[in-house]
Order: sequence, then structure tokens, then C-alpha cells
Amino acid sequence: NMSSDYKPSSAVGKWFNDRLPLLDLIYGHMLPYPTPKNLNYWWTFGGILTFCLLTQIVTGLVLAMHYVADADLAFQSVEHIMRDVNYGWLLRYIHANGASLFFMAVYIHMARSLFYGSYKEPRELIWIIGVFIFLLMIATAFMGYVLPWGQMSFWGATVITNLFSAIPFFGDAITTWLWGGYSVDSPLLTRFFTLHYLMPFLIFALVVLHVWALHVPGNNNPEGIDVVKGSQDTVPFHPHYVIKDAFALMVFIIIFAGFVFFVPNILGHSDNYIPANPLQTPEHIVPEWYFLPFYAILRSVPDKLGGVILMVSAIAILAFLPWLDTSKVRSAKYRPLYKQFYWLFIADVILLGYLGSQVSSGIYLIVGRIATAYYFMHFIIVMPLLGFFEKTKPLPKSISEPVLTKEEQKQKENGSAVTGDFVYK
Repeated sequence: NMSSDYKPSSAVGKWFNDRLPLLDLIYGHMLPYPTPKNLNYWWTFGGILTFCLLTQIVTGLVLAMHYVADADLAFQSVEHIMRDVNYGWLLRYIHANGASLFFMAVYIHMARSLFYGSYKEPRELIWIIGVFIFLLMIATAFMGYVLPWGQMSFWGATVITNLFSAIPFFGDAITTWLWGGYSVDSPLLTRFFTLHYLMPFLIFALVVLHVWALHVPGNNNPEGIDVVKGSQDTVPFHPHYVIKDAFALMVFIIIFAGFVFFVPNILGHSDNYIPANPLQTPEHIVPEWYFLPFYAILRSVPDKLGGVILMVSAIAILAFLPWLDTSKVRSAKYRPLYKQFYWLFIADVILLGYLGSQVSSGIYLIVGRIATAYYFMHFIIVMPLLGFFEKTKPLPKSISEPVLTKEEQKQKENGSAVTGDFVYK
């Protein structure tokens, strides 16, 4: 039990904690929580993502006070927010760009996990809860994008909700039930608004589970080895990582502000400033940039149902990653072959993203099919086989060892001895 030694200093604190050991719980998870001392800046994105979620909830709540979820009034209500509500333009730009930066941060967070093998035993559940968070993020972002009721909102909703009609036997019934009518109209908008409001709170609940599941086995680290209990391998979360996370968050907020104040519409699509028109299809229907790789996978299959199955599988397969990766070594630092395939996979996803933004024909379609095939091959063929064939580098005995050996080498070159203690003074 991480938090059993906490004693509140004030009488009020003691009174409260004896009746509900909430302070005990928070203290144990936040302050003395032992954290590997070698975490790099890629580990700061958990905190950054928490900030993103809270920002989306706060700005979303205020936007909801001025938004009208009705097909005839939604577009005008968003314009009203932009023009008439005090700082409404700021709230909306923070919310819209916040969604984009949320995904930017989550992709980095996932990429870090893939590189350092953070999804492996004993951390499988943390990863699986993370996949569920990602799924809820996708649903929430999609529904949120429909709300302004511009051209991309309307046609994006039309394209994606129509995918349900591909389900054998029940497809059409499900689609009609989803729409609440026979086309994309007010009923769909109203229910999307309701769900868009609800889901962030579900995400928040899952985030609490995600952190709880993380704090049972503790953090992974860049070396991908277990910390030696009672050694110098860990430092208390506060102040070391509180400060490091805070610094990273400040840098992130500066980048965030850069988008909001200088290029607030660069990540969006200009067609969404045209009111929804069911009689006029936009020339290119494209989702927001963070969905493009999955959109490319969807379009790479000529069959509607096949495309849907493949797109869903592209996300679902992530949940099975802890078992598809057969290697006992976590960190790519000690897996020379995996490291190369890892970067190939990242390049493949970026390529899929680019192809998702292009017209799905000719060379784009052919390359899209190859890139889609490789996406799945990475998980189904490359990762399982590497575990058996890859010759891994020898792992250090402890987190401190790589640091100490570097220092010892330096000292030897300088002609003086070094003690293990010296490095941390």
C-alpha cells in the first residue's frame, strides 16, 4: 500500500482522512510515488493528455451553454459564439485546436509505448484501457466535428453513419435507428450533441483507471528493465517529475497557443464554414487529419463491409499487441531489428495519413493498399516473428548501470576513481 504512512498535519485534515482516506490516496499516488529516475521527455505526455482532457471539458461546457443542437440553428449558433459571445472565438478555437493537439499528444504517447515496450507484461491492462480511451476519443471527436453543421460536418456524418448500413441483415435498420429518421438531420445532431457531452466524462473515468493500473506495477522506463527494489533506481514523483512534467506542459501550451492565436484554422477544413447543404456534395470529403490513416485503410478495400471491418480491426488489433509481440525484451534500445521495423511502421502510418487526404484512385489507391497490408503485417507477422529470430543486445543489470559505466569511463580517461555515489551528488 503506497499511501499507508500519510498523516495529515491539520486537525481538519485528520478528521476528514479518518472518515474518508481520500487525502491518503491522493498523497500516495502523487507525492512520494516511486518513479524510475531515468524517464525522458517522452514520458511527460501522460500529464499533457490529462491537461488536454480537462481543457476540452471546461471549454466544452461553456460552449454548450451557447450552442443550439438543431439542424436549422446549429450553424448560426456557432457563428453567434464566434461573433457575439465574450471571448467566444477564443473558447471555440481552444476547443477545436485542443481536439487536434489531444490527438497529436495521444499519438506520441502511443508511439512512446510502442518504442519502449510499455504494453508488455505486467502492463497489459494499462495498455488495453488506453486502447479503450483512444476509441472513446475517436467517437467523441467525430461527434464533436458534426456539431457545427457545416458542409464537412454534414457529409462526414453522412459517410460514417452510412457505414453501419454495411452490416449484414440489420444494417439498414441500425442506420435508421441511429439517424432517428431516414436521413442525416436534426435527430442525429441532437443525439450526437448528447453523446459528445457525455463521453468526455467516461474518458475521465477511464483515465483514472488507466493511472491506477499504472501505479500497481509502476512505470516502465527507457531501459525497459525492472527497477531494483530499495535501490537508487527510483526517485519520488514529487518534486522530480512534477517539475519535469510542468516544464513539458508549458512548452506544449506555447505550441497550443501558437495554433490558437496565429493559425486557428490551419488544421481544419474551410468547407466547414459553408452551412450544411444536403443537395450539394463537397468535391473532396475528408475527415480531420487525425483520422486520415484510418480513412485510407477504409478506402483501400473495394467492398464496403470489408473496408469497415478492416478499419475497425486497425484499431482493435492494438489491444492484442501485448500477446502479438513475443519478445521478452521491452525497449527498442536493445532490439536492433525491431527498432528498424518500428520506424518503418511509423513511416507507414504517416504515408497512410497522406493517402487518406488524397483522391482514392490510380497510384494513390495502389500505394494505399500496400501501406494498409503492411500496417497489419507489422502486427501479425513482423512482431510475432521478431521475438523468435531477433538477436537482442545485453540488458543492463539496473537503471543506474548505463549511467555509472559512462561516468566511470570518463573518470578512467581523466585518471581518477569514481564511486557509485558520486554521480548523484
